[in-house]
Amino acid sequence: MEKEVKVIFEPSGRTVHVLPGTIMLEAAARAGFIIHSPCGGAGKCGKCQVRVQAGKCAPNAPEAAALGEVRVAEGWRMACQARITGPITVEIPDTSLFQAQQQILTQDAGGELHLQPRVRKQYVQLPIPGQHDAGTDLDRLRAAVGPFQASLPAVRELPGALRSANFKVTAVLVDDELIGVEPGDTMAACFGIAFDIGSTTLVGTLVNLATGVDIAVAARVNPQTSFGDDVVSRIQKCRTDPKGLAQLQTAVLDGVNKIVDELLRKTSLDRSRVYEIVFAGNTTMQEILCGIDPSALGELPFVPAFREALECHAADLHLHVNPQAKVYVFPQIGGFVGGDTVAGIVATRLDRSSAPSLLVDIGTNGEIVLFANGTLWATSVAAGPAFEGARIANGMRAAAGAIEKILLDGDVRINVIGNVKPAGLCGTGLIDVAAEMLRMGILDITGRIQSAAEVPDTISAALKARLVEAENGEVNFLLVSGAESATKEPLYLYQRDLRELQLANGAIRAGINILLRTAGLQASDLGSVLLAGAFGNFIRRNHARRIGMLPPIPCSRIRFVGNTASFGAKRALLSTEEKNYAARLVDAVRHVDLSLDPEFQMEFGSAMILPDHELDGCGED
Repeated sequence: MEKEVKVIFEPSGRTVHVLPGTIMLEAAARAGFIIHSPCGGAGKCGKCQVRVQAGKCAPNAPEAAALGEVRVAEGWRMACQARITGPITVEIPDTSLFQAQQQILTQDAGGELHLQPRVRKQYVQLPIPGQHDAGTDLDRLRAAVGPFQASLPAVRELPGALRSANFKVTAVLVDDELIGVEPGDTMAACFGIAFDIGSTTLVGTLVNLATGVDIAVAARVNPQTSFGDDVVSRIQKCRTDPKGLAQLQTAVLDGVNKIVDELLRKTSLDRSRVYEIVFAGNTTMQEILCGIDPSALGELPFVPAFREALECHAADLHLHVNPQAKVYVFPQIGGFVGGDTVAGIVATRLDRSSAPSLLVDIGTNGEIVLFANGTLWATSVAAGPAFEGARIANGMRAAAGAIEKILLDGDVRINVIGNVKPAGLCGTGLIDVAAEMLRMGILDITGRIQSAAEVPDTISAALKARLVEAENGEVNFLLVSGAESATKEPLYLYQRDLRELQLANGAIRAGINILLRTAGLQASDLGSVLLAGAFGNFIRRNHARRIGMLPPIPCSRIRFVGNTASFGAKRALLSTEEKNYAARLVDAVRHVDLSLDPEFQMEFGSAMILPDHELDGCGED
């Protein structure tokens, strides 16, 4: 293992350890920051500026030309160009973050999203009833705040709240419904939570609905993973086990409530002040969350239970917030193209791109959306859990001890999450080592690991020594010796691991190719490829292109856009118009069902073959 260097990002204080020579943009992604880079890392736009606070980071020529001598002397660098050579502390200004570029405005002038939450709080001082003013409590409140429909729980609260606070109260309304009456002035305490419910990971963001500001974020593994790594296994459980749906719904709601509890504990907020929750997830996750049997998704023609957005009260799902809080579940496009895809389009404004653009969310399910000539096409592919480390012999999720970066030169260089001894290999490391072995000729285009006698003469003796022939005649590649690993056992990349990668890789590649064919486009016609999702934003673009996962276009056209499901859910939480926008998108998107495409199997078979040519680099390694 090469000694890694420590990188601290301010003002958050988040810390990562990376290999010397790592691009700042990649290190920031490791820490969970998606830096805005509209030029795709070409060093031309200057939008990815960061400031070195401590440590050394020599500027290169593009930085000097774009930033000027004064800013360079002040420590400013471009994250897409700066390489980390030693311990360093870096400030990331808010203006350089991707989400900061997607402006959320609190006023009507100049911007994409106006802060218009459906939750409204209004403080009122009502006249006290008297002998000549004996109108009802509801009439008295309506006279002050305007017309509304009142929920029964709100009416139950009303008399006591009014009289305990001398008729000085705050009315809580969602759209035109009164859901609560609170003694005193509580207008400043108005919160909601946006959720991304993925097959593998749950992410919740607590948001101040009055300002649009994120208050806290929490994430955890989806408890449903104990029932299977992918949605197919969970659908099958619902189909075969009478208690399956209830068990799966209980599991995901338990995970959601634990995130809610964590968010409120971090912020010391009263759970009764959370008035709306928005969920975005794939079709299976959303249906199970709502207690809807997803069995129909397990057989042709893969019919979802609903298309439009669903709404209910928090009490209906036993969520640990205000019982009368509204729950909004994103609308779905069709088949396995669910609410997370709609949220991704909402987040990126894909339908407003100036050139053909592709949104790719890579995970256990791969969602792909193409926009071209005023039309949106969307599909979903079953990539499988290989990218999450499942079905890989020494695979693991991206946690402490996971090898997440691999480079091959004279030998193997690795980067381990947490700067600890390696315990396994996560998805990004799997892509890296496959691309590097392919580049050097250790791996052929069929995905076979070649023996030491078959590899090119240019391969070093150290790398040849890592090619170990098994009893079945297959060759496996030694990543880490037993002496170096956390498990005290050697960590190998096995031939069967590469077959799993080829299956996942081939599915995504075939999906992209079919969408392009449907639109009458070539890969070269794409103006941009947007990589979304927690996993997608850790991929090294050059390596993803090398194994054929991404189209063979310049890296400057491939951009990271963060967790778009989470950000799209936040947009919907903060604006009624964004919910309306989501509804319009569902009507506009053309769903491409790959199971009905007669050429999918042929396309998938072709995609199993790895590219036989090298592409121009992205400067990421």
